[in-house]
Amino acid sequence: MANDFDETDRKIMAMLQADGRTPYAELAKAVGLAVSSVNERVRKLQDRGAISGVHAQLSPEGLGLDLLAFVFVAWSDPETEPRFLKRVVNEPSILECHHVTGSWNYLVKVRVKNTRMLEAFLAKIIKSVEGVLRTESFITLSTPKETSALATEIPDWFR
Repeated sequence: MANDFDETDRKIMAMLQADGRTPYAELAKAVGLAVSSVNERVRKLQDRGAISGVHAQLSPEGLGLDLLAFVFVAWSDPETEPRFLKRVVNEPSILECHHVTGSWNYLVKVRVKNTRMLEAFLAKIIKSVEGVLRTESFITLSTPKETSALATEIPDWFR
């Protein structure tokens, strides 16, 4: 969190993050500025990279994507990494892909319909990459919290 965002910037970001379709007139009223000033602030936040876009949030269950899994992936040959990344970077079933520490190389978050589809995903996407030695999958039973919202304020526990 950059220290150069003032309280107004933070409030605008939080409101847009909660609902990207919030009218600028409503934002202006909430932060006590003119609509033109809010428009300028949002443009500056976009220019600075703090706002990278506005997107619709789709429901996985509404799309029939009921299974959420986390897959650890490992290899020993460093030449495997570029092949792996080339294979996974544009795969729509993969929500996140993280290079991690420890005995695994990557952690992949994947959303699919069911275990049969997960099995096909593992065989045709992950294990089909030459050099992948092993995977370990964790299927999520329930999700008490899942968000893409970022903190716009420094948490009290860190102060």
